[in-house]
Amino acid sequence: MTITAITMPKWGLTMTEGKVLGWLKQEGEAVAASDELLEIETSKITNVMEAGETGILRRVVAAEGATLPIGGLLAVVAPSETPDAEIDAFVAGFVMAEAADPGGDEPNPTAPRETEVGGKRLRYLHLGQSDGPAIVFIHGFGADLNTWMFNQPVLAEKRQTVALDLSGHGGSTKVLDFALDPAGFGADVDHVLTTLGIDRVHLVGHSMGGAIAIAFAAAQPARVASLTLIAPAGLGREINGAFIDSFVKMERRREAQEVLRLLVHAPELVSRAMVEDVLRYKRLDGVVEALQALADGWFPAGAQRYLLMDRLAALATPAQIIWGREDRILPAAHGEALAGKLPVHILDNAGHLPHMEKSAEVNRLIAHFVQG
Repeated sequence: MTITAITMPKWGLTMTEGKVLGWLKQEGEAVAASDELLEIETSKITNVMEAGETGILRRVVAAEGATLPIGGLLAVVAPSETPDAEIDAFVAGFVMAEAADPGGDEPNPTAPRETEVGGKRLRYLHLGQSDGPAIVFIHGFGADLNTWMFNQPVLAEKRQTVALDLSGHGGSTKVLDFALDPAGFGADVDHVLTTLGIDRVHLVGHSMGGAIAIAFAAAQPARVASLTLIAPAGLGREINGAFIDSFVKMERRREAQEVLRLLVHAPELVSRAMVEDVLRYKRLDGVVEALQALADGWFPAGAQRYLLMDRLAALATPAQIIWGREDRILPAAHGEALAGKLPVHILDNAGHLPHMEKSAEVNRLIAHFVQG
């Protein structure tokens, strides 16, 4: 009789532990793969963990409010006929797997790396292996590669994946001495792919990164196997210009919290650590100037400058759109307008960050699409 351990997952590079906020299934209930099991709070954001196995939730080990390290035992799933004594023995004898240690001076294979081209420093994270096209993640305005913390590790289990920090963001160079249009940032993607020797890709772009993905596919269609556009910029003039302006100008924790809550459907998802991370990034030399230059170039007078609907329509590359229905930055109507021309998925109870708020559903949509 199979007994399966449900353990604390690792979401993102910096996560070391998680707190159980509440169970969505109770002991004795049947669970199927992809059923929502419990809510877990990390230092970045709250997320829902799904079941990976089918069976009965026989034992909840970590009660609501418990904080466990990565790999700690949360619960046990087993068939109904499994004796309680066997469940007891399994829980008592559970040994948490030790985290992998690269040892010595060997670089950590799961840590971000840097490449430099023409004086431009670009940070990237390369995970997974496969012979087919790599999945490449392109973040949005003011974000970095950590926005894919719930997506890249999952999809890297079966495919080669790359996430990068665009110029002006994260750990990449903050000096923006190039054309600040979608094609200009597409060169960042090209530089990282050249460093890794990757020829063909599935592009996943969020917000501003979606516009960059469209421009890259239009310029180099032979290299792009598919496009997944998550609340992409470039499909209409409307944008929440007040958000852009406030993001550039915010300096204090309270105002940053108010601004960041506009990104999500449930404001409580924005943690104190998330706010502090954003403010820490904004205090780096050159960041505010870079963000202001981007805001002026991409969103002058509170509207979108670069409209890429025609370029997207002209592409032979398969494309899908994913949007949060409660998006308060870019209206989901921009995506809904394309529903008859390509697959459009509007997710309920999600705002501008559906890849974080509804990560399991987004991961399934991406995995299914790239397999096609």
